[in-house]
Amino acid sequence: MIARMSHVSVFVLSQESAFEFYVNKLGFKVHTDAPMGEGLRWLTVTSPEQPDLEITLIPVMEGMMFTKESAATMKDMIQKGTFGFGVFECKDIYATYEELKAKGVEFIKEPKKEFYGIEALFKDDSGNWFSLGQKS
Repeated sequence: MIARMSHVSVFVLSQESAFEFYVNKLGFKVHTDAPMGEGLRWLTVTSPEQPDLEITLIPVMEGMMFTKESAATMKDMIQKGTFGFGVFECKDIYATYEELKAKGVEFIKEPKKEFYGIEALFKDDSGNWFSLGQKS
């Protein structure tokens, strides 16, 4: 029986830029940053409050996972904000919203009360969008 999830992937346009965004803007911690050869690296980050779930920042490029054509399609989808999605939770959405906005995080929806709690929406540096929520 499956016990838990340990890794989840976010496809990014640049690992260097994603590193800057996830670590310096969102405040995540680097868990693993290891070279894999041929200019590739295994880069995972974690939320300080959830260190057992690693977010793998996977670059979209021709090679192991993608053909030239599929990499171009994926990059286009990510940049248009039509591919990645995830939900992050916080304890004080208004304070977190202001903190992230001051660090240059692009929000596409300000915090708003919804039936499930308070939610804001933001994009990462590649174009993936995320919900930032605070439960009611």
